[in-house]
Amino acid sequence: MSSIPLYQVDAFSDQPFRGNPAGVCLLPEAQPESWMQAVAAEMNLSETAFLVKNGADFDLRWFTPKTEVDLCGHATLASAHILFETETVATDATIRFHSLSGLLTATKQQDWIELNFPVRKITLIGEVEGATDAAGSVPDETYESAGNLLYVYKEEAIIRSMTPDFSALAKTGYHGLIVTAPASTPPFDFVSRFFAPNLGVNEDPVTGSAHCTLAPFWQERLHKNQMLAYQCSVRGGILKVRVSAERVYISGQALTVFATALNN
Repeated sequence: MSSIPLYQVDAFSDQPFRGNPAGVCLLPEAQPESWMQAVAAEMNLSETAFLVKNGADFDLRWFTPKTEVDLCGHATLASAHILFETETVATDATIRFHSLSGLLTATKQQDWIELNFPVRKITLIGEVEGATDAAGSVPDETYESAGNLLYVYKEEAIIRSMTPDFSALAKTGYHGLIVTAPASTPPFDFVSRFFAPNLGVNEDPVTGSAHCTLAPFWQERLHKNQMLAYQCSVRGGILKVRVSAERVYISGQALTVFATALNN
């Protein structure tokens, strides 16, 4: 019986039990999709990442307890953290991940890791039937982006106090709902939360992929290229974001909570 390394990492935090926990599974070879989905369900985290060495690069896939997703920021950050921490990759190297969202890279910058992700386009839309009632608060602006709804509000307090109806939100058919507002708490530029009951995650604690939408949106609004973001879930998480052409650079910290192994 072989043993497969499995880690749990708190991403977008420098403290344990904060940020967003992710599973990281280092596979010696590709495994069936059904097996990876079963492991993700067993981990019962918002995402578990599965990595397979591909020459000098890595193939990377992400699964929620319910389904595979095409992009996940915190589990990518967690994966890079483990590759650097275990010295699988040198700390001065650029990690190259091949994924459903194309080539993604990660570089270590002192205590932070910077991810290179694609910009997600944003389209202004009208009110979505049922979504506003599910959110519990009428947005000032409504957008679509990469299968998600984006609700924009004027006050941080609204974001912090939201208690969505997840069953109703799931019926809208969107992957998730991003809610955001300018920050009223220094040193942050904007705040957000992310609700994704259709992906099996009622509220994701810290969502890197949502910032592929949020970073270009707030860059245009705030006229700033480098911003500090706070995702104000119960666990909370801090992200540095910057935009360059069609790419979003997302930086975060991470720490390993435990290491174990799967019997296969």
